[in-house]
Amino acid sequence: MDVLIINQDEVAELLPMGECIDVMAEALKTLGRGDGIVPLRPVMWLPEKVGALGMMPGYLGDTQSMGVKVVAVFPGNHGTEYDSHIGTVMLFETEHGQLLALIDASEITAIRTPATSGVATRLLAREGASDLAILGSGVQARTHLEAMLSERAEIKRVRAWSHTPANCQQFAERESKKWGITIEAMDSAQAAVEGADIICTTTSAREPILMGDWIAPGTHINAVGSSVSFTRELDTNAVVKSRLFVDRRESTINEAGDFLFPKKEGAITDDHIVAELGEILLGEATARQSDDEITLFKSLGISVEDVASARHIYDKAVERGKGTRVYLSGPR
Repeated sequence: MDVLIINQDEVAELLPMGECIDVMAEALKTLGRGDGIVPLRPVMWLPEKVGALGMMPGYLGDTQSMGVKVVAVFPGNHGTEYDSHIGTVMLFETEHGQLLALIDASEITAIRTPATSGVATRLLAREGASDLAILGSGVQARTHLEAMLSERAEIKRVRAWSHTPANCQQFAERESKKWGITIEAMDSAQAAVEGADIICTTTSAREPILMGDWIAPGTHINAVGSSVSFTRELDTNAVVKSRLFVDRRESTINEAGDFLFPKKEGAITDDHIVAELGEILLGEATARQSDDEITLFKSLGISVEDVASARHIYDKAVERGKGTRVYLSGPR
């Protein structure tokens, strides 16, 4: 059995942001129709929780694909030469269970996460949203900027903030040059988000860095940085005053600290979740209802997003002759 190995550079080539946003929308619709499987992810934590090994299996019926992302998560890598998420996505077909490909997970995660936020922004941000705030200065900050610019060409102002001012300044200068826009590096998170139409939180913070009192009416928020139950980026007020949308309910009520902290405090219940994105895409739920309401997409990143990305990458790689085939096992 030959397996196709697809490296990080090839993933970036084969999964451009605009395409990935559409791929994520289709994956979320498939899940919403009940034709996807997303088990809760098992995580093995290292001592003192300095890092973890996460396993994310998933199935998508429309592509007859299943897969698993195995990823090492080391938040301490933020600001270093190493990505905070390092691993591989294994793609299988579902007729015989044949392993089709091993694909770099760091680049898939870097692209599919903001692409899903792009879907949420397409559905939930109000028309004419032109003021963007990004909290964070790492990989997800960079790719979220790309996704937001891809979805909302009308964005005219971008502000950024990071716990590390030097990193924020470097981010602002580098991305301003890349995109031909002016990105302002702000001294505080509050200064970055005040009056913003769209806010993306992409940090490794363990405690809230976005307060509800700072959020203007009509804002849309993509909360991305926390993907475990014991950390959060938003304070309780920010969640309470928002209409909450998610990628998957079961994952949110079991794994999302941004949701679980307010719930433990008695400020919200499970009913605070308005809908999954897939339900909006299928016309089963209402998105934004007025220009003044605050909408919040709590992103966890779920396995069908990885499987859909991997299948898209694999099909294009086969078509274009990309990747490296390696004999693994079975008949030669």
